[in-house]
Amino acid sequence: MPQMEEQLQEPSTVKGTVDRITFQNHQNGYTVAVVRNGKERVTVVGIMPFLSEGDLAQFVGHYMQHPTYGQQLSVTSFERCAPEGTAAILRYLSGGAIRGIGPGTAARIVEQFGADSLDILQNHPEQLATVRGISLSRAYEFSAEYAKQFGVREVMLLLNNYRVSPEMCVRIYRVLGEDSSVLIRENPYILCREEIGFSFDRVEQIAADFEIPADNEMRLCAGVEFILRQNLMNGHTCLPADKLTAVAIRLLESDALRIEQIIDMLIKQLRLQEYTVGDRRFLALPEYFVAEDHIAARLTTMVRRSHDFLPIDDLEIDYVENKLGIRFEALQRQAVRAAFENNILIVTGGPGTGKTTTLNAIIELLERRDAQIALAAPTGRAAKRMTELTGREAKTLHRLLEVNWTNEARPEFSRNEKNPLTCDVIIVDEASMIDSLLFDSLLRALRLNCRLILVGDADQLPSVSAGNILADLLAENRFPSIALNKVFRQAKESLIVTNAHAIIENKPPVLTDRSHDFFFLHRDNMRDVCNTVLELCAERLPKAYGFDPLTDIQVLCPSRKTDAGTVQLNALLQSCLNPPKAGDQTISYKGFSYRVGDKVMQIKNNYEIIWRKADGEEGTGAFNGDVGFIISVDRRANTVTVQFEDRTVNYMGEEIGELEPAYAITVHKSQGSEFDCVIMPLFETPSRLRYRNLLYTGVTRAKKMLVLVGDTSVFYEMAENDRKTLRYTLLRSMLENYFYGE
Repeated sequence: MPQMEEQLQEPSTVKGTVDRITFQNHQNGYTVAVVRNGKERVTVVGIMPFLSEGDLAQFVGHYMQHPTYGQQLSVTSFERCAPEGTAAILRYLSGGAIRGIGPGTAARIVEQFGADSLDILQNHPEQLATVRGISLSRAYEFSAEYAKQFGVREVMLLLNNYRVSPEMCVRIYRVLGEDSSVLIRENPYILCREEIGFSFDRVEQIAADFEIPADNEMRLCAGVEFILRQNLMNGHTCLPADKLTAVAIRLLESDALRIEQIIDMLIKQLRLQEYTVGDRRFLALPEYFVAEDHIAARLTTMVRRSHDFLPIDDLEIDYVENKLGIRFEALQRQAVRAAFENNILIVTGGPGTGKTTTLNAIIELLERRDAQIALAAPTGRAAKRMTELTGREAKTLHRLLEVNWTNEARPEFSRNEKNPLTCDVIIVDEASMIDSLLFDSLLRALRLNCRLILVGDADQLPSVSAGNILADLLAENRFPSIALNKVFRQAKESLIVTNAHAIIENKPPVLTDRSHDFFFLHRDNMRDVCNTVLELCAERLPKAYGFDPLTDIQVLCPSRKTDAGTVQLNALLQSCLNPPKAGDQTISYKGFSYRVGDKVMQIKNNYEIIWRKADGEEGTGAFNGDVGFIISVDRRANTVTVQFEDRTVNYMGEEIGELEPAYAITVHKSQGSEFDCVIMPLFETPSRLRYRNLLYTGVTRAKKMLVLVGDTSVFYEMAENDRKTLRYTLLRSMLENYFYGE
């Protein structure tokens, strides 16, 4: 379908009554409506939340010519006007503007109150209860619904000069409620709240216009909290007080004494929690402090509890060996036994060390004892892989815990202390990816007698979100753990496997053998690196090995930036693998033009977004790391539809910003996934990303083939750098305190 062409023109204004709503997305307010202006009919399109048939409103925007739908007004702002006269009020209320008021109820309201009906609705709802069929509680519900419509409008008007999109205004209203505008005027820094997500710098511009002084308490408090929230993205659940103070002094242009006063005040208000480790003071946001404290308390209790299962004997293990047609290595046998002797077990190991075989043996023996087992993983891809490897259904942790959401778009799990999971044993794969909040939610949903088995690779990168669960538990050394370290003969035939272990063991990898599945193509400059990556994806690997360039091959980059980072390579790969075709519709967002066929990734958890399956089943949730393909683009409706394996998700307006092109993704985003073929450019990699765990994680994402392209010196520098990613957490110290009974 040809794209719409927007004319360069002065804004136009249309005032009229909404005759018909032809389309409306209730999640973000995108609406297509026909407006009657005298004898003229105008189609208006844009973000117009709560617009209803019968509304009298004024619309501002630009006229544009759609090849199918004709002339339309693309609305940039609108203002709802109170209907004038009893006839207009009756039409407005009868059209479903207020949820629960139909034509009959509307007629009775207007008959009783006439032209004062809307004033009664807004300011004297108790009088509505005198109308036949309206109870007092329903009267207040109608009034609240009416107030909501005008509340969003007030937020849009208040923030119109700061390039705040209508979709964001709807979100702000949903979080802050009917007093949104008042709250923002009193304290614009409320927009920094996690559920809204404005950056501190963005709010500073608004606050300056509101004449908020630099030393204002609200500003300083918001700045300190913002620093802690920003560092959650770096994996820290807390920060040393001295570091937090130093950053706050620079950000807020204040002095140490004033910042310390603010921190003390936040602690007294329970907006921050403090904790001392040795002689160093740490500060954390309350939810992370509570999460790590609960994790430590619960795990300590689990370790100290007596065991419900009888110890397993050698005959049972021999039986499983015969059934699976294998012979266990000593550590595998030890891991199987430990699963029955402990309430908590951690099993770790790299590729080819028999984690899957060990896991299947444990499951087989648990089932022989009629134990109810739940299998889970942090991501959809990891859960799918676990299902394939075990032959039993594995769920994402979010699905297992039955995620819902609050009005503030925060996750809430139906499975918790009051409604625990019914399983006897839960086995969680890819444990290195579990963050603190999710692990806390999992533990809260387990019955006291439920056993927990964590499986993972201790040498991989930690979770994308805040926390360092697997590393902290292993470092504490009080939890039963088995580290499988023997690479089996069949796995040794893979250079991917042997080189991965060489990297971890700081041994020389083999880069010159081109007879296996691991290749290093040396290139001397960035242009050759990029060209080689494109050739491998589009031509060489598909022709030589039959790999599908979109579903089998994945480009993994250490960095988003640089000319061999994901941003640049996605643009190049899109033009190569999915070039534009005549009649394509495109939607541009953050510098990338999306079109049908594009490979995309969800880059943040969205617990609200609706998905649908082919059989009509519906549910909610798209999660960080989900990869899919765009199957439709509608520029008129500003929507993009993505197919994620067995479900489709419709993205609209600002939601499109939750997608990124996924022809090339970062190594961090690839955690929990495996790909038949991985291409990894290593050239001019930023120094902060030249470390062993990142290289190892990238290498171990490849199942059948790995091709590294670039500079061998970068490879060796990364392989030799055993610097661990620094993460500030409180969990280890809290565990020590609980174990020692402090």
